[in-house]
Amino acid sequence: MNEQPKTPDPEVIYTGKRRVSCDGGGGALGHPIVWYSLDDGEAECGYCDRKFIYRPEGEDAANSA
Repeated sequence: MNEQPKTPDPEVIYTGKRRVSCDGGGGALGHPIVWYSLDDGEAECGYCDRKFIYRPEGEDAANSA
């Protein structure tokens, strides 16, 4: 059997901001800075698949799941 290794789940980042930037977080190994709007509540980076989710200040994880 040739099972392929499971790819790791994308990193999920919760934020209280409606506009976020992503650079891959890898310093020189990252990617160009890109900006995303979270007006729809979430966005996924087209380079590294990080997922940004808007969570207003004061809202806890139990209420946003």
